[in-house]
Amino acid sequence: MIRIFFLITALFLISNFVKAQETYRVKADKLRVRASSDPKSKVVANLLQNESITVLDASDAKFYKIKIKTGEGWVSKDFIEKVPSTTAASTPPATTPQTTMAQNNSADSTADVIYRVTTDNLRVRQKADPKSKVIGYLPENENVAVIDSADASYFKIKVTNGEGWVSKEFLVRVSPVKAPIKKNTTSIEIPSIDKDYSNIIFFVVVALVMGTILYFIFKYSNQNKILIGISAIVVLLVIYFCFVTFIQPKKVSGTFISDSETQYKTFDFGTKDSVIVKDTYTDSTFTTKYVIEGDMIKMYDQQNMILLLIRDENTLVGEGFTRGTFTKK
Repeated sequence: MIRIFFLITALFLISNFVKAQETYRVKADKLRVRASSDPKSKVVANLLQNESITVLDASDAKFYKIKIKTGEGWVSKDFIEKVPSTTAASTPPATTPQTTMAQNNSADSTADVIYRVTTDNLRVRQKADPKSKVIGYLPENENVAVIDSADASYFKIKVTNGEGWVSKEFLVRVSPVKAPIKKNTTSIEIPSIDKDYSNIIFFVVVALVMGTILYFIFKYSNQNKILIGISAIVVLLVIYFCFVTFIQPKKVSGTFISDSETQYKTFDFGTKDSVIVKDTYTDSTFTTKYVIEGDMIKMYDQQNMILLLIRDENTLVGEGFTRGTFTKK
């Protein structure tokens, strides 16, 4: 009797193990295999689209434990699908035109939701608003499921810990591949500056006025050299002051640091048109282009414009993401 009991128990365990080892297929273009069911754990392998895999454990709510060549790993449930059994494939159910159309529409809608991230540390926001709270970041080449694409600038996506919104600019569709997809290259360009000639016109007017005054002083001073000399010096000083204030472009150099709690901690202006920025939210640095318009420095990170006001050569004042005072190191 005891032998029969152990035999039944062993058969039950073997049947459950065989059931757990079901065959699945990868839906995404490239699927990451992680060391554990933690989305931040180490990537141990990558699987290609349509590659068959064996599921060892399906008890986790978001991840499958699978068998790979080098051992075992974990993958997201969102990017794999079960392969139909041979019996079911050999005897397909009868279909009607309405059923076929519904199946085609369902397949298209499912295939359209898989996208790939084209930039590193893509911000996931709480709402479709560039000023809303950042709830997470996505690494480059991460596959995401888009569940709402109605917004003009943002996709609503499904992430491991819920849902969020990301910019459409940094996602490219990977399924289905209906045509060759041109890879989007994310580059930060120099912001354009509207030409303003008002300062030049003002400087020209001031120079003409000063020149006229100097001419009349020279003509009616009865050759008084002292008066002519003092007048010439005053006129030249006024013209030089106007040139420095209104014509000569502002320049910044060196490293500026803020002691306040702000997203961007330091700005290192090492070259003529680029700056290295320290981002405390991601604990990283990035290089971007900048321009100076009047007393304002304009630059961009991946999604936001950064503005700094030049108070003097040793002090910059920021607003918004850069709120605070930055002093030269």
